[in-house]
Amino acid sequence: MDRGLPLFGVCYGHQLLAHALGGRVGYLPGGREIGTLPIERLAEAVDDPVAGALPGRFHAHTTHEQSVLELPAGARVLARSARDPHHLLRYGPNALSVQFHPEFNAEIMRAYIHRKRHDMRREGSDTRQVYAAVNPTPYARRLLRSFVQRRPPTFE
Repeated sequence: MDRGLPLFGVCYGHQLLAHALGGRVGYLPGGREIGTLPIERLAEAVDDPVAGALPGRFHAHTTHEQSVLELPAGARVLARSARDPHHLLRYGPNALSVQFHPEFNAEIMRAYIHRKRHDMRREGSDTRQVYAAVNPTPYARRLLRSFVQRRPPTFE
């Protein structure tokens, strides 16, 4: 951060970056968030050079039990899910992080659900429903690609 290097944290990297900058990370209230879920882009993201081109609502693959519970000073929330208010954060001109997994495809998401199915059932999740709801997440994937390519994404 001090040198202005490009930083893009994903899942644990999202949590680690927030913690390192003074935020608080802990268990997500209500337990695990897993599956292909709707994510809401917030008004705060409209002018963001990367997240600004996201639609108001898009889908992303998620699998996490912990999350950013309190933001570090100066961080801005750009997107959230129904249960996790901090899915996409901007820390500075070159630093973003996401709780969701833009690097996952549907096949990887299904494999995670299959692997975690016993835990999910124990927690009261309908694993068949979560598995059946897995879909492609092109907007989440393009967000990562646009950051790496250092240009605004196109979502056409």
